[in-house]
Amino acid sequence: MTQSVAIVTGAAGDIGAAIADRLAADHDVILLADIDLVTAAAVAGRLGPADRFVPVECDVTSETSVAALARRAAQLGSLRTLVNNAGAARAVSLHDTTAEIWRADNALNLEAAFLCFRAVEDQLKASRGSMINIASVNGMNVFGHPAYSAAKAGLLHFTRLVAVEYGKFGIRANAVAPGTVKTQAWEARAAANPNVFEDARRWYPLQRVVDPKDVANAVAFLAGPQAAAITGVCLPVDCGLTAGQAELARTFSQSEHY
Repeated sequence: MTQSVAIVTGAAGDIGAAIADRLAADHDVILLADIDLVTAAAVAGRLGPADRFVPVECDVTSETSVAALARRAAQLGSLRTLVNNAGAARAVSLHDTTAEIWRADNALNLEAAFLCFRAVEDQLKASRGSMINIASVNGMNVFGHPAYSAAKAGLLHFTRLVAVEYGKFGIRANAVAPGTVKTQAWEARAAANPNVFEDARRWYPLQRVVDPKDVANAVAFLAGPQAAAITGVCLPVDCGLTAGQAELARTFSQSEHY
């Protein structure tokens, strides 16, 4: 029987690793694609057997590199799920955003998803599979990091484009938009500012930030049969941030002005 395959880009990071781990419950082989092969291999070794968790070096901004990733997936079985997770943010403000940063952030956070999808679209047609893009609440509202945010907003529209144009082939396309996620990058910030999570969580109605497993669970749902009729949506996984900011709500509820 043909093995089912999932690709997770940016799999060397905390969110990518959590997604790869969670998708293994419903897929035979997980390709952990990352530009950092050494770390991706370490993550793969930690997650499980080498025949199920396969690290692949891939620069998702390179057409050539992405084509090689697509060929590797085809060799291993039937590609059922593509997760475009690779991403990064650079300049915090528009004033500090150079033309180089703008192009680099768009290449990694938007164009890469396009390249990856086009490279495997025939495989997804054959399997009637799905694509899940890891967007961000930054693509839905203004929270800083303008180039990254603009790219993530574009990623949401790209998700809908694929859903509408490729639905006739049985391909579903959805996005997950995390809020603040507790990753190693945030741990580094916490080392500099021990109150960083306390400062952040007061804006969230659930009074906590997102765990990588929260994102992974959302991805697994959207990739699975329970979401068979769901396509073209963005699912915020943000502890309520986009519903309304808790600190502002408390401020207004304590005021006599409504």
